[in-house]
Amino acid sequence: MKALIPAAGHGTRFLPVTRVIPKEMLPVGAKPAIQLIAEEALAAGAEEVVIVISPDKDIIRRYFEGDSGLAPHIRWACQTEQLGLGHAVLQGADILAGEKEPVLVLLGDALVSGRAPSADMVAISRQTDGASVVGLEEVPVEKVSRYGIVKGAPYGIAAVDHAFDGRVWKLDDMVEKPSPESAPSRMAIAGRYLLDPAIFRFLACQKPGHGGEIQLTDAIRNLMSQKNVYGYRYPGRRHDIGNPAGYRETLEAFAC
Repeated sequence: MKALIPAAGHGTRFLPVTRVIPKEMLPVGAKPAIQLIAEEALAAGAEEVVIVISPDKDIIRRYFEGDSGLAPHIRWACQTEQLGLGHAVLQGADILAGEKEPVLVLLGDALVSGRAPSADMVAISRQTDGASVVGLEEVPVEKVSRYGIVKGAPYGIAAVDHAFDGRVWKLDDMVEKPSPESAPSRMAIAGRYLLDPAIFRFLACQKPGHGGEIQLTDAIRNLMSQKNVYGYRYPGRRHDIGNPAGYRETLEAFAC
């Protein structure tokens, strides 16, 4: 299994510090955030991690090729234009499109405290004939317009420790940043994806969607027309390190 971490964003919500250091390199304890995310991928079974960076983020490459302990597991892709998350993921196509196993995608500015979801998502995929799985969290109705929101229903799945009871959904549809009135649920896609490699084929012909960007949500929706996609409402808590308030919450959570 391979993993991909999109980490090419400008970090505008964390200016002016991101003029000097990428948000993904902000320290959480003794390690930069992106190393913790890469370690989550490796712990879930990924044998290699592809990190998508922009030309002005070469500090991330220099870090991993230094003494991080992960350098043999890292490959690189470059996003020269900021055209959305789907576009960022598409930059890994040359390396990952030919894979047989689902590709794990972990957002470079999202850390999860508590039980990390990636290994659970791999286990769910294996119990559903290798299907795609997206991480979910329930959000207040007034916040659904910030996220990709899914439509689906709970799906029973065998688990020896019952860790997945009531947490797995069979998905029927999803929409990027709907209004509260039109949202199909309050279940939001939350920073972790395990996607059939066919996603790269859909992304390659995906037209711009919400905000004029290539949306990963739209491509997953098209994938869903041909293959099963499940959701996992994971028990850990997602933290957004892309803004000062979220970063402060991250530090507090990981300190505990």
